[in-house]
This record gives sequence, structure tokens and C-alpha cells, in this order.
Amino acid sequence: MAASPASLIHPSRIPNRWVQLVAGIVAMMAVANLQYAWTLFTKPIQAHLHVSLEAVQWTIVLFVALETWLVPFEGFLVDRIGPRFMLGAGAILAGLGWIGSGYAETLYGLYFWYGLGGVGAGAVYGGTIGNALKWFPDYRGLCVGLTAGAFGIGTATTIAPVAAMLKTSGYQHTFIFWGIIQGVVVLAASLFLARPPIGWTPPNWKEKETKIKAKVRTSAVDMTPWEMLRQPSFYVIYLMMTMLAFGGIVVTVQLNPMASSYHVDKVVVLWGMTALVVAITVDRILNGLTRPFWGWVSDQIGRENAIFISFILEAIAVYALLQLISRPVWFVALSGLCFFAWGNIYSLFPSITGDLYGNKWATTNYGIVYTAKGVATAFAGPGAAWLFAKTGSWSKVFWAMIVCDVIAAFMALLWLKPLAARVVRNSELAHSPADVVPAIKARGVA
Repeated sequence: MAASPASLIHPSRIPNRWVQLVAGIVAMMAVANLQYAWTLFTKPIQAHLHVSLEAVQWTIVLFVALETWLVPFEGFLVDRIGPRFMLGAGAILAGLGWIGSGYAETLYGLYFWYGLGGVGAGAVYGGTIGNALKWFPDYRGLCVGLTAGAFGIGTATTIAPVAAMLKTSGYQHTFIFWGIIQGVVVLAASLFLARPPIGWTPPNWKEKETKIKAKVRTSAVDMTPWEMLRQPSFYVIYLMMTMLAFGGIVVTVQLNPMASSYHVDKVVVLWGMTALVVAITVDRILNGLTRPFWGWVSDQIGRENAIFISFILEAIAVYALLQLISRPVWFVALSGLCFFAWGNIYSLFPSITGDLYGNKWATTNYGIVYTAKGVATAFAGPGAAWLFAKTGSWSKVFWAMIVCDVIAAFMALLWLKPLAARVVRNSELAHSPADVVPAIKARGVA
């Protein structure tokens, strides 16, 4: 079989894996605004184009659908040719997405350009997460969490100037100006990425592998996407990620309309900033910090246990926010807690995907799991806006979030955990000498 282009890169010319991790983090921070600053643009777009909130929110649904549903294909290309080319293409498309949105004068024009940005953001997201999965099997939860966390925290570094520019220059100029900056930054970061050489393992891998398997279930096989799709565990993971993504995306895309409904959007709470701007800043910081934090926790106690603990906490935070959302300080604090308990799905689910289905096709496999975010967004964007318009209240949306969190938390312990154990046990059976098989079977029964 002919070697792929990426495998022909001499190891001495591949940047250090920690340098690549930093480059991936920078790239993710640069595309974060496309999703996490969106809530600031909804009302100005609505006023300029004279359309309903529900119609405007279909923009973010299209964005997330293209960002997520194309990631399996983009991930396949990353697995085959490496991340550098894909991130370069993603940089151009993500930049054009915001620039074009700034020039769009119709709703359908906005849909087209923001959707194009979604294709670019998906290429960046899938490429950087996949690269972290491949380079860091010894620190998977932490390093995937740091990379995914950059997507969560990136907006926090720019939300204040973006909000200020929206007020002084309008949303169209803001789109164009920041679209150029974000595209250039991602393009520069892409030059530092390359996939590991064939057969590469981290230093002292054998000793590390033994310690990791004592805490986290790790499969001994590299499953292709088709093999993964034949595993019952995949469908449990997919359903859980859809349910858990729903609540967080509601808070992400509907925070501005929610704040307006409860009359806290214009209340100044800190250094001349309104409760909404402070909340978005705090939310994005905690949304970034939660991913490496819970990734590290899951490295210590197991992925399923981390999912259970964090989403019971999420359910409590959402319930408290429902009770106290009309109080500006509590609005800031509790929306932040919601993000801290929710954002970890973007470190926990890629990690468990790599654990159970292997490294070789990790980018493609997680790309398929990641499409669950697109499914969830259809309910969290226009679905939640429709329910609010029909009932005149956000309370039913909050209760839907709470129910999803609690059900998925218990699914992690009662359903996913035994299925994951079965995947690992079957992989060990397939790769063990005949005289060891009875002991593995006996351990599975026990």
C-alpha cells in the first residue's frame, strides 16, 4: 500500500506535539466567535432585515448543522492526509463566513454565508480535536479538553470589543472586521500542525498505558467508522450527547432573548458592562475552563463517572437559574455555572470515543459522534424560540433541559458503563493469546 503524503513527513520536521497543541488551541479560539458571539448579533440582524427571531435563529441551526454534519467527511480527510491542509481551507471558509454575512442584505444571503462559515469552523474543530486525540493518548482527557476549551473560552477574549463595535459601527462592519482577523489567525496556526508518523507512541508509553487502563477503559483495537456504527455503545453515546448538547446550546443561542425577556439585558452590573455582556464573558471563560478540568477529572475517575457528576450539577444549575434569572447578579453567576457543568461534553465525548474505538480513525469516528450537536441545535435554536413564542415563557424550555440532563446522567452509569466494558473486553479477547482468553471471560462475568 502506498504511503499517504502525511506519512512521508520526516519526524524531525514535525513540530513538537506540545507546540501543535498550542497551535490547535489558538485556531480554536479564533473560530469561537462564529458560534459563541452569535447571540449578540440576533437582535441587530432581526431589526435590519425585518424578520422574526425564529427566522434569524435558523441561521445558527444551519451553521451548526454544516459545522457538525460535515465533520465526519472532513475528519476522514484529516485521517488520510493530515490536519494542515484542512485547517488552511477551514481558515479561509470561516473568514469568508463572517465577511460575507456582513455584506448580506437578505435572510437567504445570511444563511448562505453563515453556513459557509460553519463548514470552515467544522474543519478547524474536527482537525484540531482529532490531532489532540492522536498525539496525546497519555493525556487524552486533559489535552482534548484544552483544545475544545479554547473553542469555549475564545469568545471571552474578544466579546467586549465585539460588543463595543456592534454599538458603534453596526453588526455588518463587525462581521467583516472580525472575519478577516479570525481567518488570518487560523491560517497561521494551521502551518504548525501535522499528524503523527505511522507507529508513533508517546515516550514511556508502555508504562503509561498500564496506569491509564487502571482508571479508564481503553480498547485494544482501532475500529473503522463502519465497525463503530455496529456497536450498541455508539448509539447510547450519540443519544446522550444529543440530550446533553441541547441544554447548553439553548443557553448559548438564546441567552440574549432570555435576558431581554427577564429585563436583565440592559442592567449595568460591572465596570459599565451590562449583565448580558458580563454573563457572556463569564460563561465563555467557564465554558473553556470546564473542558480541560472535567477532561482531567475523567482521566482520574473514568468518563462515565465524570458525565454523571457533572450533569447532575448541570440539572441543579438550570433549576436554580429558572428560579433566579430575573436577578442580574444571579443571572450572571448561574448561567456561568450552567456552562461550567455543560461544556465538558466536548472533552468527555471525544475522549470516550477515542478510548473505545481507537486512534487510527479517531477524527472520523468523533466527527460522526459530533453530528449529535447538529441534531440538538435544531431543538435548541428555532425549537426553543417556537416554544417561547407559543407559551410566552422560557420555563418549559428550562424544564426540558433539566429532564435531558438527569436522564443522560443516569444513562452514563446504568447503560453506557456496562456497554463500554463489553467493548473493551471484546477487544482484549480478539487480541489475546488463547490461554489468556478464559481469564478475560471470567473477569467479564465477575
